[in-house]
Amino acid sequence: MDFHSLFCCGTFADRRRGKKNSTGWRVFSLKELQSATNNFNYDNKIGEGGFGSVYWGQLWDGSQIAVKRLKVWSNKADLEFGVEVEVLGKLRHKNLLSLRGYCAEGQERLIVYDYLPNLSLVSHLHGQNSAESPLDWSKRMCIAIGAAEGIVYLHHYATPHVIHRDIKASNVLLDSDFQAQVADFGFAKFVPDGASHVTTKVKGTLGYLAPEYAMYGKASESCDVYSFGILLLELVSSKKPIEKLSTTLKLRITEWALPLARERNFKEIADPKLQAKYDEEELKRMVLVALTCTQSMPEKRPTMIEVVNLLKGFSKEKLSSLEDDMFGPQTTGNSQVASDPDNNCSSMSEEKGSRVNENEIGA
Repeated sequence: MDFHSLFCCGTFADRRRGKKNSTGWRVFSLKELQSATNNFNYDNKIGEGGFGSVYWGQLWDGSQIAVKRLKVWSNKADLEFGVEVEVLGKLRHKNLLSLRGYCAEGQERLIVYDYLPNLSLVSHLHGQNSAESPLDWSKRMCIAIGAAEGIVYLHHYATPHVIHRDIKASNVLLDSDFQAQVADFGFAKFVPDGASHVTTKVKGTLGYLAPEYAMYGKASESCDVYSFGILLLELVSSKKPIEKLSTTLKLRITEWALPLARERNFKEIADPKLQAKYDEEELKRMVLVALTCTQSMPEKRPTMIEVVNLLKGFSKEKLSSLEDDMFGPQTTGNSQVASDPDNNCSSMSEEKGSRVNENEIGA
């Protein structure tokens, strides 16, 4: 299946260059994007992954854009490009990266988004920004909840439902207010009505893959839940999903965090760059949610709706029960968790009063 056959009907039937459709995206010309990015100048490059490079650009009207450019054309890459455009063209949520448009001329494949000035979460956890301006705790909580709400939309409210299949720190982008937007839908799968999973070739990133997906290719919403749990541990600790201890020895983030959590030593899991400036109950809550999401048996993992409610502190009894199930009852202290009424994050203050209701490897 090639790109043009994928978009010959439905939402993508109107491909008149330069004209926006009802969803707000449009088709760009290659010349227009070359001009915006200074002919894809190296100085304009802001990121790179398995798909290719991402460039900053500025359109004639002054608006800033990010342009993702296919590295090497192939039928396989063309299909992944088409999938991402199709998925993004159908989705609209404040915590999902919005599509501005695309370009498909000759063997050039480019996807255009709004430019987000704070780039990706990975740049703040492991890149230059991690040393210059580490994320404070309130931003980390906001990012966790925002990313989770974006995935809730994919799993429960998008039609059809969507499995992302590549939830990771480099695919969580941050706007000027550090609000999270989940990005990169090249590996996404639509879930047919009534299906519990889809069996497919394994795609994603090592360290984030759920065990049943990595072994059997069974992709379901719970695979995204597992990946999100890894992301939460990464967000709390600033450790990578897999740490290389030597040429032959590697340590998964869950293998490191789980023993500390069993000892209720949550402070040792926190990123030292936070300098102990965090809400202890929120820290504990995020770690417990992360470990619940990364349980090896998918049926024991929560849904993303439950994840959001747990992160917001709505399901205190549920979280306490999960802690007892995983580690046994505490002999001292109070295992109940409480929300932080003084958190100054805008998205949390907006959402605190509204519970969510139930109704290629390695790039």
